[in-house]
Amino acid sequence: MSVQKNVNVSRPLDALGKSLNSQVLIKLKGGREFRGVLKSFDMHMNLVLNDAEELENGESSRRLGIVLIRGDNIVYISPG
Repeated sequence: MSVQKNVNVSRPLDALGKSLNSQVLIKLKGGREFRGVLKSFDMHMNLVLNDAEELENGESSRRLGIVLIRGDNIVYISPG
């Protein structure tokens, strides 16, 4: 007898798509953090952020404008 659970599981790229044109917080390997508006991404989770800023201790340390972040450096992405 098989029991099927009714679970709504979205794929990671679907969740990322819902964050387009919204502010996100990105943490990279090595501890660096960035915040900006997610403009685009690809299947490798490479991201383009607009109005990006680098954060130190949760506070803006420098404004960067448009940045490209390579997906293989990302630890996590959070709505932000």
